[in-house]
Parts: sequence; structure tokens; C-alpha cells
Amino acid sequence: MENILINTENRITTITINRPNKLNALNAETIAELSNAIDQVEQDDNTRVIILTGSGEKAFVAGADIKEFADFNVEQGKELAARGQRTLFDKVEQCSKPVIAAVNGFALGGGLELAMAAHFRVASGNAKLGLPETSLGVIPGYGGTQRLPQLVGKGRAFEMIMTAGMINAGTAHDFGLVNHVVTPEELMPTCEKLAGKIMNNSPLALSAAIKAVNAGFKDSVNGYEEEIDQFGNCFGTEDFEEGTSAFLNKRKAEF
Repeated sequence: MENILINTENRITTITINRPNKLNALNAETIAELSNAIDQVEQDDNTRVIILTGSGEKAFVAGADIKEFADFNVEQGKELAARGQRTLFDKVEQCSKPVIAAVNGFALGGGLELAMAAHFRVASGNAKLGLPETSLGVIPGYGGTQRLPQLVGKGRAFEMIMTAGMINAGTAHDFGLVNHVVTPEELMPTCEKLAGKIMNNSPLALSAAIKAVNAGFKDSVNGYEEEIDQFGNCFGTEDFEEGTSAFLNKRKAEF
């Protein structure tokens, strides 16, 4: 892969967008590589948690590569958004393994949309987040108009989209857009520490929880019914047997 790096240690796989000279901007090739990487890592038995980040300290992802679509027509624009959502952003959100976005520096446009597709976000203190698309005569097309209101509320989402401005890490934390704000030096260690806590728990239960939580944000799905199904399915797993046995015998579960 030309534009991303993949590294696995202690069952944590870090996927790094590696285009520092372009502030890690998402072009078509990078989106395709990220899509393939998510597929690959999701099937990797040696991976329990995924961390998404950008190379360097300046940017997580500073947006899309605008020159790729500056001359697109209506149908090409629709296909660009549909393909991106289908092949990457929805795939990250629906990944059966927990995905943490380590937001270092700028997370703008498609970069913020990628971070929002992750299951939760940790930001460095120098992070700047925003959806500047309306300043270019377009709107967010990779799920930003849907996921941002889910995270920060309709009013704040409208303000961020309509002003096309950036917010700092502290404001993002106040809004609920990021879970934690740490120094740049603490960013990856904090994400790895959180990943370690996650890995204490059942991989099958975590996957079920991801499906149940995501279902609550789909108009065509009854989230409560999905929770019932996933809850029941857990009873048929070895992880449930191990977890309950460990609890009853006052020992640590080994999943």
C-alpha cells in the first residue's frame, strides 16, 4: 500500500494515513487502501482493537483531495459520495472490531467524517476539527450531515456546517465530538491504554454491542429489537460461558 501504514502490536492494529506532504488528504487511492485495510484487519485473528490516525503531528486528515473532483458533474458527484460511504465510511462504522480515531492536528472535511465513523475519538490538544465544505459550494458527502448531528446535536451541527469553521479540541470535547483531549505526546499511549481496557472484554460481546448501538441510528431498524437479538445471541457463545464462569469462580475471564 502506497498511502497507509499498518502495524500490529499486542493485538492492537494501528492504521496510519501516510501522506504527510498532503496533510494526509483522502484521495481515491487512499480511500481504496483504507477500505482494503479495514477488511484485512477485521479478519485478522491477531487484532482485537483498531486505531486510526494520521502521520505526523499536523494532521489526522485535512480533508479530501479537491483537485480530484473539481470538474465533476452531478452524477459523478453522487457516485463519489455513494462509493466513499459504501466502501469506507460505513465500513468503519460497522466494523465488528472496536475502532478508535486518534485525532492529531487537523481533522477537516472527509477527515472529520472518517473520525466520526470510528466508534469513538481521542484528540490531541492541537487538533482542529471542522466541515468546511459549504465554503467550496458543496456539502459534506461522506456521512458528515448525518453523524455530526448524532454526536453534537442538530443546532451545533448546523452551526459547524453553515459557518464552515473549525473548532478546537476543547470545544470538540465540550460538544461531545471527542471523548478525551490529551497532549500530542499522550495521544497514542492514551488510545493504547483504552484499547487495553477494551481487550479485557469479550470480542463477541463487543461486536454485538456495536451492531446494537448502530441499529439505534438507522431509520429502518428497531434498535431495541436488535438489542434483544444480539443479547440473546450472546448466550450461545463460548465467551458467555467463559465470562459467567469466571465471574462465578472469582477469576479473570480469558477471552
